[in-house]
Amino acid sequence: MELHVIIGILGLATGFISGLLGIGGGIIMAPLLLYTPPLLGFPALSMQDVAGLTIVQGLTACLAGALTHRKFHFVSGRLTAWMGITIFAAALFGGAWSHALPDHLLLAIFALLALSAALLIFIPTTGDCEAPAVASFTFSRPRAVLAAGGVGLLGGLVGQGGSFILIPLMTSFMQIPTRIAIGSNLAIIFLSSLAAFLGKALTGQILWPLALPIVLTVIPAAYVGSRLSRRVPVARLRLLLALCIAAAALKIGFSAVVSFLSLNQ
Repeated sequence: MELHVIIGILGLATGFISGLLGIGGGIIMAPLLLYTPPLLGFPALSMQDVAGLTIVQGLTACLAGALTHRKFHFVSGRLTAWMGITIFAAALFGGAWSHALPDHLLLAIFALLALSAALLIFIPTTGDCEAPAVASFTFSRPRAVLAAGGVGLLGGLVGQGGSFILIPLMTSFMQIPTRIAIGSNLAIIFLSSLAAFLGKALTGQILWPLALPIVLTVIPAAYVGSRLSRRVPVARLRLLLALCIAAAALKIGFSAVVSFLSLNQ
């Protein structure tokens, strides 16, 4: 089996999850790209190559998923504008100041935030329903800026997108209906991923031959996942999100431990 085929299969899996749950998928794609090729006898990809391919996956999945959720009227332009611009600016600032604190400390804080988000998803949302009206729902702009700014800043500091944390914050802290939070989150993360993609593309950090199978598989997979998301009950979507976020928290926590131990050797 060729490496291109394996990368394409990984794109199918992560694209489907992105469309279904409204997350970028980078937290899943990165470890798959790191560990799957060596397990199958291929040379390991470098972290730089993995980061470039991951941003291609995230950007493509967010675009395809957001467009599909928009057809079902689950994407709020107002919410996307307020939170998208904020998270973009905050992540840019956090990335520039990422040297200010130790990596293991930042990763530990981020893991705790993710674990808290896995619990927050179970807080009931006022007026949550299977078919929320995106045109008439309201949200607190200060809370939108606070949530997006906090996640963007910390995510920029530790090099994580943090899209999986935004949805629980939207549903609990901002009381946004789950389906609108999922659809809008994809649009929000697309805005923040676009800058990272341009930066890596313009500096030659993307392996385009391996990026092509990701694009070709992620688009249909995210479309299928987004359509299926509409049919899955809200309660089950929240449970799946909690499990995915908890897994991400454990992965980031493990990275924090490894970073800490390497410093003390």
